[in-house]
Amino acid sequence: MRKTIALAVAAVALTGCGMLPGQQGGGGEEQTGQTAQAAQPERAATTGSAPAEAQPTAPAQEAKAIASREVKVGAGGQYGKARVDITGLKRQGRTISLNWTVTATDGKVNLHNGMSSGTLDYTVSAVSLIDPVNAKRYRVARNGTGQDAKCVCSGTQGQFLNSGDATTLYAVFAAPPPDVTKINVEMPMMGVFTDVPIS
Repeated sequence: MRKTIALAVAAVALTGCGMLPGQQGGGGEEQTGQTAQAAQPERAATTGSAPAEAQPTAPAQEAKAIASREVKVGAGGQYGKARVDITGLKRQGRTISLNWTVTATDGKVNLHNGMSSGTLDYTVSAVSLIDPVNAKRYRVARNGTGQDAKCVCSGTQGQFLNSGDATTLYAVFAAPPPDVTKINVEMPMMGVFTDVPIS
């Protein structure tokens, strides 16, 4: 187990630099890149689900929520309601893992490509962490560089949740500095969760 974590930590390379909107100087944007081999143990540790291409819905887990909110989700005049529960934000060396559950509470909730960074991207790759103290945004880790690099995160292809259905999702990021103990989590369609505690 220690060797696996050491390999994953050693493989992390921090890349990218940019400003948050409205920030001048001192801000930045960080992203992690990992090899496919190093990403695999992290994926296995954070979810017991199938590969991204065949991600099924799962029953709601019993993990205690550290942040929750009810949201209205939809497009084209068709809306459903969902409860989003962040169940973990855990620092491990130079990475941090975010885990959350989405439960449809009324109508149909479309997660198929609503949390991604591209039209044909069926993942949660557009989820990010925002450190308001250091004015940095942390994007989901990638298992390489270039256009073919896949995010170290859950797939959402085919996830159309009916009322009562739930799915558990995850994403891995570069860790903020050790003195940052709370961070904001931004999720497309779900909004921003402020001051989420890091464990």
